[in-house]
Amino acid sequence: MSVVADGLEGLRVPEELSARVPAEQRGPGRGRDDVRLLVSRGAAVSHHAFRELPSLLRAGDVLVVNTSPTLAAAVDGRLGPEPGGEPVVVHFSTRGDDGRWAVELRSPEPSGSTRPRAGGPAGAVVRLPGGARLVLAGPLTPGSGRLWWARPCGDVPGLLGRYGRPIRYGYTERDQPLSAYQTVFARPFPDGAGSAEMPSAGRPFTAALVAELEARGVRIAPLSLHTGVASAEAHEPPYPERFEVPAATAALVNAARAGGGRVVAVGTTVVRALESAAVGASVRGARGWTGLVVTPARGVRVVDGLLTGLHEPEASHLLMLEAVAGRAALRGAYAAAVRDRYLWHEFGDVHLLLPEETAHCAHC
Repeated sequence: MSVVADGLEGLRVPEELSARVPAEQRGPGRGRDDVRLLVSRGAAVSHHAFRELPSLLRAGDVLVVNTSPTLAAAVDGRLGPEPGGEPVVVHFSTRGDDGRWAVELRSPEPSGSTRPRAGGPAGAVVRLPGGARLVLAGPLTPGSGRLWWARPCGDVPGLLGRYGRPIRYGYTERDQPLSAYQTVFARPFPDGAGSAEMPSAGRPFTAALVAELEARGVRIAPLSLHTGVASAEAHEPPYPERFEVPAATAALVNAARAGGGRVVAVGTTVVRALESAAVGASVRGARGWTGLVVTPARGVRVVDGLLTGLHEPEASHLLMLEAVAGRAALRGAYAAAVRDRYLWHEFGDVHLLLPEETAHCAHC
């Protein structure tokens, strides 16, 4: 399957449009919500501050959010026998039902970032802080050497809590505290579950903005999908991930659709979870693993709009955006984002895709 959305081939995002630090670190008095909001309604594009979001939604709309917390999923290690061994950074991606973990091994850079490294070899031991170890078993997917299954010897949630740090890629300026990667919607899970990489579409929200949305009659509905590692260099389709759509959230979504409200997903993770729980044009409470990849051919059944970050032109997420908004809207929006110098990646600006308004709805 191609992971490049039609119409974005050849689009180049200048390197200087990568957001290198969070919005609140770009100047005195700035907050998380000091980002720009690009809005697409069909082929029409408009430009806003993120704080204007409540005025762009309507009473009866439902915003569905991901409550998965971000884990301190990067840990330094040594690959090979003692003493010495190759220095590696282990990115803990996903915990399997059998206790194994899918992990990505990367090579450390002097800057504090990392660079890609092939996984393996099978049977190799990665030594971790505090006496913990990983034994590499084999690739997560045959023919792909990036993510590997590994058997941990030790308590991984405890290891991450004591020695881990958030996953960081080379376009960021420096390491950030874990708090910079938690959204206002994140909550702890009893088993220590969480996301290897931040569900970043929810990052610009503040408690005050959520309160304003609710005061305007926009409902907030929670679900969880724990994201795995999706390295910026790989642009692979997403691997299976654990999710849960509560019955109460399913009921809110179904009521909104029946009453003429719009269901707006905050992040591609939310689209994946909701569409995995869809039965026809409605949603049921569901939990488990989803391997769903939303494409234009598959389409969306229960999501009307999407709030998301700006993705690289090669990213598989763009297939989902095309499924929600259509090819022309996606192409026009991304051309406008480059032209008007929006910022990319998890600390960057955001994009709201809404259904094209009819003449009647435009005056509702």
